[in-house]
Amino acid sequence: MGRVDGMPFRAHPFNSTLETGIRALAILEAFYPRRCDLLEMTWLDHLVVHTGDLDGQDAPKSLHPDLPNRAGELAVRRQLVEKSLRLMQEVHLVDVFETEDGIAYGASEDAPAYLELLQSPYSLALKERAQWMALRFAGMATNEIRTVMESRIGRWTADFRLENKDGASP
Repeated sequence: MGRVDGMPFRAHPFNSTLETGIRALAILEAFYPRRCDLLEMTWLDHLVVHTGDLDGQDAPKSLHPDLPNRAGELAVRRQLVEKSLRLMQEVHLVDVFETEDGIAYGASEDAPAYLELLQSPYSLALKERAQWMALRFAGMATNEIRTVMESRIGRWTADFRLENKDGASP
């Protein structure tokens, strides 16, 4: 199926910038008033769809399939999360803050009204998991969240010690 203008439609809807942006928005709204940096947002984006990776009987079932090697997704996910946060900023759903520690993101005042419009079963499950994660993580310091991530998916992946194409560390 192609677009109306005759150009083929090539965008993949899953893990697109828009889908990732909606996940980021659900997380930031659930964590409000806490602001999260890019590293935290990348971890939380992974966890909101893989809640089954966390210990505890109260952990909701994962939204996405539990594929082997999914921990490696984090290394690729960082750029996608960053692009999605910029997209959500452009449409005034995410606010960006300069802090002593760098850039942090927070849900804008328009975020709750937008998220309320999302009523598909997937969207409702996403928002429910984001709320569950906020109850578990919003009161934790970044280093405490890092400890959880390292225990679940390993230190290398939690740290994202990959080099950019120009050779610089992220």
